Order: sequence, then C-alpha cells, then structure tokens
Amino acid sequence: MNSETHITGWVDLGEFIEAYLPEDDVLAGARLRAEQLGSPPVSCATGATLSFLAASVQAKAVVEIGTGAGVSGLYLLRGMTPDGVLTSIDIEPEFHRSARRSFLEAGYPAGRTRLIMGRALDVLSRLTAGGYDLVFADAARVEYPGYFDLGVQLLRPGGVIAFHNVLAAGRIADPTRREPELLALRDVARAVREDTRLIPTLLPMGNGLLVAAMTTSTTH
Repeated sequence: MNSETHITGWVDLGEFIEAYLPEDDVLAGARLRAEQLGSPPVSCATGATLSFLAASVQAKAVVEIGTGAGVSGLYLLRGMTPDGVLTSIDIEPEFHRSARRSFLEAGYPAGRTRLIMGRALDVLSRLTAGGYDLVFADAARVEYPGYFDLGVQLLRPGGVIAFHNVLAAGRIADPTRREPELLALRDVARAVREDTRLIPTLLPMGNGLLVAAMTTSTTH
C-alpha cells in the first residue's frame, strides 16, 4: 500500500465513522439553525459520543457550557435518564431561543431543560458542587481552563467532564503557535492529564473531544 492509498483510506474511514449513525429530521433541523446562526455544532460522531457518555453514567443532571442551537443538547438528552435535567449555559439569547425550538420539536417537556443566560464562569460558580453526572464544554476556548477548574468541582464521583474542539484542527500540537486560544487548550489538556482525581482520554471525534472520568473514590 502506497502513502497516497493510505491517506485516502484514512479520510474515507473518518467519513464512515461520521455517517455511522445518521441524524433524524429533528437533529438535521437543529444543525441547519446552528449553521444559520454561525454557531458550529458538534459533528455526528461527537454527538453520538455525548449520548453514549450520558447513557454510560446514567446521567440525571448534566451541565452544558455553550447551548448553540441545541444540537449537542439533543444528543445529551437522548442519553440521559427519562427524568434527567439538562442545564445549558449561553450568553446569547438568540441561541437559547433556537435551542428551545429544537427541544420542543424533539418532544422534550420544558422541565427537562434549564437554560441559563449569562457568562459561564459566573454561572458555574453558583451551581451545586458534586451535584452533576456530566459536564460538557463547547464555548470560548480561551476560558477552558476556568471551565475545568469550576466544572470538575461539579462532578459526583464517577462523573464525566468533556471538552469539545481541543485539537484546534491540529494546531494544538504545533509548539510554534502561541495564540491565547491554543495556550488555553494546552493548559486544559495538561490540567486534565495531571489531575490525579481523573481518568482522562483524548478522542479523535470531530475536532477532538477531551474526556475524563472522576474516580469513584473522590470526595468533595
């Protein structure tokens, strides 16, 4: 196998993974609204991974940082328990309006979601420590280290924290790039890896999904 064939095969494999679980009309509608709002949604494979994570921890309480048009929220809700509540934080009222439409079209009652408008770092500090099963961050990447510091405090033992877009199209691995966003991504990747309370992994879904589980022996 020559290098050209290998590269082509790898690209095709990525496309196959993304297409493995096709989206329904509700998700397709939410994705279209996200693109119209200029809020890039998670990829299909990333969304499926979020559903898997929520189901794996039997999530009843989830915090989402960055509501967008509700694409990632829909995936999270689909993996959560039937009585679970998604708390989603965003500073843009237009995003919340679009997400509410997405959740309504999916048939979720209003009580399944709690949309909080405000700066995530301010809101996270007011949430209940140790009261959440999963925290998902997909917002301002320069604030990821702050999301980590506050978000990990929200997890119960066995809970999961996840960060979207950590690979930054491969730029995170280039030491000559020193943009504030990349420095923040490297900081959070290092913090997650070195935190002895966590069991981390970096998944090549979409543009990179950094995931870590809180050890069950951890107490707050």
